[in-house]
Amino acid sequence: MDPTTELIVKDFELIAPEEEMTEEQFFDFLADHIAYLIEHKLEYLMSLMYRLDVNEAKVHLALSPFATEPANIGIARLVLERQKQRVATKQYYKQVQPEDMDEDLAL
Repeated sequence: MDPTTELIVKDFELIAPEEEMTEEQFFDFLADHIAYLIEHKLEYLMSLMYRLDVNEAKVHLALSPFATEPANIGIARLVLERQKQRVATKQYYKQVQPEDMDEDLAL
């Protein structure tokens, strides 16, 4: 599983798919889960969007009746985009631990 998928599975507390999925298949899986959250747990979804630092204005636009695509698709797109940014940032700032560093001091 790629790092972005792992992050989303963890953040959304999903059961990881048993078989490998393409990015498109995972997107559909995530969009279906978000549709469920919109329908049954909107407050939880909004809290999750805040915690994941997804742009609030974009989330509100995705939920708006004026959105160009269904809300679950728009929000899934925003989540995927944000998580890819997080993974890229982590990779960019990844610190190399010196070999002789005491294990107790390592992060």
